Amino acid sequence: MNAAILLSGGIGHRMGLSVPKQYIRVSGQMLITYCLETMLCHPMIDAVQIVAEEEWREAVLADVRERGLDTGKIRGFSVPGSERQSSVFHGLRDLKAWGAGRESLKDSVLIHDAVRPNLSAEQITACFAALRGHEGVLPVLPMKDTVYLSSGGGRISKLLEREKVFAGQAPEVFDFEKYYEANVRLFPDGLQKIRGSTEPAVLAGMDVIMIPGDEKNYKITTKGDLERFRKEKEERGTGGAR
Repeated sequence: MNAAILLSGGIGHRMGLSVPKQYIRVSGQMLITYCLETMLCHPMIDAVQIVAEEEWREAVLADVRERGLDTGKIRGFSVPGSERQSSVFHGLRDLKAWGAGRESLKDSVLIHDAVRPNLSAEQITACFAALRGHEGVLPVLPMKDTVYLSSGGGRISKLLEREKVFAGQAPEVFDFEKYYEANVRLFPDGLQKIRGSTEPAVLAGMDVIMIPGDEKNYKITTKGDLERFRKEKEERGTGGAR
């Protein structure tokens, strides 16, 4: 059985909005609902755990139901942590507690950000397929620009080989038990230093492979990103799961 954790605990200070960006409505639905629509409709995802503040949980469920989606796969909500990876760990811990005694509940876990609303069914399928024979999968994009290393941010310290540097994306997929244990070993202080969900797996020596990412699956970080997504939805129409 495959579980998914959808991270929706961010507060979006950088965009200066009155509500967290994952709850902004575009073409009639929240950004998070675009992700949930794809997850809930995907046959390879059996359970979804949402990490979100309590004040938004009913609104999320209402938005999902308004789209006519079945909420049966939503196992519940987890409390966000002070940092991203703490939120991931809360989701893992709650899934593990819920799955106690259930055979083969946690074969693998997919982790995604609610502010990447262009999640596609094809990318999910590719991640799960690539996990066979490995312990983790990270979609990546090649670097198109020349890349430099700077120790202090003011001077170039080293030239990097662009062909060996990649930008990581979500969703990331891992063997559930091994990834859970990798996070347990970092809890609590070590989790605060983690910036990407694949880092605990790498630090634990897990076998993580890279697969091609999806340039359309960009993260909404700025107002420009939000306007880009809004324009895309206006041009294409809302449609169904991608």
